[in-house]
Amino acid sequence: MTSPEFDFWYALNNTEVVLPPSGRLETFGNTVVNYYLLAEQMDDTNEIRIREGRVEAYRPQIITPSNLEQASLEGFGSEAGQYMDWLKQHLEDLVILKYGFMVKKEESREFTVHDTLPVVVDRVRTEVKQKNDPLSAVLVGVESPWEVCLMKLMVDIMQKSVMANVADMQKKNLLPMDPAQSERLKRLEIEDDFKKAARDASLTKPLGQKLLKYGMFNEYEDRYFALIRSR
Repeated sequence: MTSPEFDFWYALNNTEVVLPPSGRLETFGNTVVNYYLLAEQMDDTNEIRIREGRVEAYRPQIITPSNLEQASLEGFGSEAGQYMDWLKQHLEDLVILKYGFMVKKEESREFTVHDTLPVVVDRVRTEVKQKNDPLSAVLVGVESPWEVCLMKLMVDIMQKSVMANVADMQKKNLLPMDPAQSERLKRLEIEDDFKKAARDASLTKPLGQKLLKYGMFNEYEDRYFALIRSR
């Protein structure tokens, strides 16, 4: 249970983004994401470590699977590097890596508060919401290795940004795409829209319209109406 592999999967399985950014990553410039990471201390359930800082995602670079090694990390520890290695081995499951990314962690501050985790989460989430920053995120993770929690956050954001990033690149003829790639990206977009509609009922109708537009309504029909019935 003390092996690096256990730490890696333990961090991934115990990371929850409780307030995701409403904005997306820039296509032709760098993006700074402000994070608030809460971790309950193992030896005291009423002691919460809060880390506040920034992660800078650099402008997406178009790369091929053969030179994926160009994608790198700056400022992250070895555990986050293991996560990157795992992502490289599962390239087909992460479209964003087909044009790579680099991130740079900039730690700001950390402090400890004494209260229950749900109370602290609610307080921090409310405070961050009031800032109206579309690139702020609140997540609950682990004390060690907490950097893996940040990596998971960034990968989640990149997956949600990929459709818009690719569309921007295609408009400038920077990213030609074959039909299979286009189909895969559409399905990623639909999956993300289903998740959003599950949280916000007002997004259910736009989801249905998109399914019709993409010619996928019959394929997702049962799931779509199940979503409606769940209301």
